[in-house]
Amino acid sequence: MVSDDQVRRLKKMLSRGKNLKVSALISGMDVKTARKYRDSEKLPSELKKDHNWRTREDPFADDWLNVKPLLENNPGLEATTIFKWLQRENPDKYQDGQLRTLQRRIKHWRATDGPPREVYFPQVHYPGDLCQSDFTHMDQLGITINGRLFKHMIFHFVLTYSNWETGFICYSESFESLSAGLQKALWQLGGVPKKHQTDRFSAAVNNLSDKSQFTKSYQTLLDYYGIKGQKIEPAKPNQNGDVEQSHYRFKKAVDQALMLRGSRNFTSVKKYRQFLALIFKQLNAGRALRFKEELKHLNHLPKRKLAAVKKYPDIRVRPSSTIRINKYVYSVHSRLIGEKVTALLYSNRVKIKYGGQTVDMLPRISGKQTSQIDYRHLIDSLIRKPGAFKNYRYREHLFPNTHFRLAYDLLQEEIPERCDREYLDILHTAAYNGEEKVSKALEKIIDNNLPLSSDLVTKYIKKNNSLLKLEDIPVASLELTDYDSLLHTREVTNG
Repeated sequence: MVSDDQVRRLKKMLSRGKNLKVSALISGMDVKTARKYRDSEKLPSELKKDHNWRTREDPFADDWLNVKPLLENNPGLEATTIFKWLQRENPDKYQDGQLRTLQRRIKHWRATDGPPREVYFPQVHYPGDLCQSDFTHMDQLGITINGRLFKHMIFHFVLTYSNWETGFICYSESFESLSAGLQKALWQLGGVPKKHQTDRFSAAVNNLSDKSQFTKSYQTLLDYYGIKGQKIEPAKPNQNGDVEQSHYRFKKAVDQALMLRGSRNFTSVKKYRQFLALIFKQLNAGRALRFKEELKHLNHLPKRKLAAVKKYPDIRVRPSSTIRINKYVYSVHSRLIGEKVTALLYSNRVKIKYGGQTVDMLPRISGKQTSQIDYRHLIDSLIRKPGAFKNYRYREHLFPNTHFRLAYDLLQEEIPERCDREYLDILHTAAYNGEEKVSKALEKIIDNNLPLSSDLVTKYIKKNNSLLKLEDIPVASLELTDYDSLLHTREVTNG
């Protein structure tokens, strides 16, 4: 088949005075074909007739009048859904292999008769003008810290002109995480863009009846750095397109780097943080020129960072040895019951102060969790009231890890009448001798099928984590009469 370029070459050679035979040879066609296109004013593509007829009968012709209204009423219906409906309405008429034919038919209808689609208009970006940020979940990458799944998010920050990006580990889409992440990004950047655009998460945007566009805390943060805030429209994540696309590229880069590393486990959060910093450095390497230009247009940073903390003063500690911060319940030490404390809420921790003195530092609750109870705060009271353990509302919090949970289950099987008391004694030992030591003791005792008890756990710890000797295992004494009774039972059975 002769192409348009061949005919153009033919006519070019003829215009230079070459004869038909030479021109045809140079153009890669025979003389007869060359003569045809020499005398024609059209190119091969212009002579080709459109193929507008079907080569085979349309199997959906009879039912198309029923399918078309479905698409008009709900353009988002998938071909697979419609095909299954057709199979239910017309048993034995349509085979699974005909799905592809229906998909092509619906695709053609959408392109020729379907509703107009939303048009995305590419925007021109200017240096130093706009930055975007968003949170992205990292759980699906399977990252672990010392073998335990590390559930976390990344606060992701992107300059829309140069696409320079950075990110920081966080645990919730809270204002404190937003404030800490944005400030870290700006100080790492060394300057302040004119505008900052976010998703419509409640930490920054008033989505309800409040007339102000942003929350008071977020507006204070923007004013402090002299940034104009922007938010995307509802259900329009594409308006934050630069950072959304960066999520995909960043997580893909992390996944690839983890494959090359050969392990998804890190010995500490610090090591994982250093790994992420290297990923961002590699991603930004090819953006140096535009980033250099962008730096010239950034505004100056203030003298110091704004404290990314929310203060909750005068919180009364309940008789249950808990406090409530917003909708979340935290335990504090029982000695504070009835007293008023101050809670300072950071992005990843809660500082508890009493009388101006810091008395505890708690991990901040994140995800779907609504309560956080530390057995160390309650164990002294539970030892005195072991009956309260069975139906305690937050009982599941009193199993620090799987070894403790397994220990309790075994105690229920072996000594159900006093399992709660025995387990609380083990928990008390962990509170005052170290959870890790007790956990190792439980692991060894269970693995060696030894009779589990709080006394045995205490002996294990005192022996400095050495394996227990056989003589250390408590064995009940037997009387000779016990053997006599066994022999008598055997004789009766045989008889």
